Amino acid sequence: MDFNFIKRLVKLFDESNITDLEIEEAGQKIKIAKRQRSSYASHPHYVSHSASANVSAGQSADGTKEEVVKDSKSKFHEIHSPIVGTFYRTPSPEADPYVKIGDIVAPGTVLCVIEAMKLMNEIECDVNGKIVRVMVDNAKPVEYNQTLFQIEEL
Repeated sequence: MDFNFIKRLVKLFDESNITDLEIEEAGQKIKIAKRQRSSYASHPHYVSHSASANVSAGQSADGTKEEVVKDSKSKFHEIHSPIVGTFYRTPSPEADPYVKIGDIVAPGTVLCVIEAMKLMNEIECDVNGKIVRVMVDNAKPVEYNQTLFQIEEL
């Protein structure tokens, strides 16, 4: 396959709503996917001890203040990053956040996206609960297994 063909294909794929694409030509195969198909984003991670938190105030898209907590451990259910990438709370710069503090969520609810290598990976909730803390600022880099959200289970 021609490198320029692959480059154009990736660009078209990135701009479309297609989530998976697989092409085979002359014995060569290329596969592109926008979201992780494995369920490692939904593995539960529990922390049962508490410590003090470094809290800073942030402003959400709707103008209300939201609490952003960094380097905190608590009794809440935690959602961790399954990959290294850039954390986004909204699907686009003009859009409202996927979730805000106080929102009630259920398994399968999209909480955020993490961009890795130009692919947007939706991170979904794995419990029923209420968002109590957002641990990362929008458009900031995240590491593998970094805590993204804390959820009070209902």
